[in-house]
Amino acid sequence: MNTTERFATEIRIKTCEMLMNLGFGHLGASLSIVETLAVLYEDVMRVDPNNPKSMERDWFVLSKGHGGPSYYATLALKGYFDVDELVTLNQGGTNLPSHPDRNKTIGVDATTGSLGQGISQAVGIAKGLQIQGIDRNVYCIIGDGELNEGQVFEALIFAKNQNLSNFTVLLDDNKKQLDGLTREISMDLNYHRFFETLGYETYTVDGQSTDDIKEALEKEHTGPKAIVLDTIKCHGLPYFENLYDNHHLRFGDKEKEILQSEIERLRGSLNG
Repeated sequence: MNTTERFATEIRIKTCEMLMNLGFGHLGASLSIVETLAVLYEDVMRVDPNNPKSMERDWFVLSKGHGGPSYYATLALKGYFDVDELVTLNQGGTNLPSHPDRNKTIGVDATTGSLGQGISQAVGIAKGLQIQGIDRNVYCIIGDGELNEGQVFEALIFAKNQNLSNFTVLLDDNKKQLDGLTREISMDLNYHRFFETLGYETYTVDGQSTDDIKEALEKEHTGPKAIVLDTIKCHGLPYFENLYDNHHLRFGDKEKEILQSEIERLRGSLNG
């Protein structure tokens, strides 16, 4: 297990602990992006947890804001705030609300949660950096279900029109959304072809392979880039992966027992 894979495992453990402590939450949507977050914050992005608002940083926007628990775990493990604060997730007075809030959580660059609005902010940030001549990059994770929102298309078209070479969009293709399979609720869309048609330099990768994600992120590009992440909701937890309705879960005694067992297994893998 290399350093980035180890970091991904630590993020997965902390995410599971947070949601088990809360008793409910977006386990599926959080765990499908763990490897991507690990690569971004461990290998790719220029960030400084001691100076989170530095203009020398790269920017990250989690447009699918319901994946916030894994985002918070990532930030805490990188040292943006104390790991012990993770137990306050979505509770009264917390700095870690259900969806990311830049006014509450250290390290969060954009307030998101209303689907479609995050990517619009990300494109705006990239355009602002371009205007100012600041050589920094903006990375944005969107969900496949989020593509139901017309605002996403508008943002993607604007980024191409403005030739925002500092903008990378990562699509979490976990094949499910709030109330079922994306192909049944929306349509069976070829995402790779879709982004290529818009003029994006496009790559489709195994979204659970840190090596594949890193390789795609490090590809040079002269315009906006799109990476389609082939992922699985609740990745890393076989029992929960196989549940049809695993977008948002409530944990009864059985589910808590299984989740605790999975946490212990993941901890063991760090020592193996």
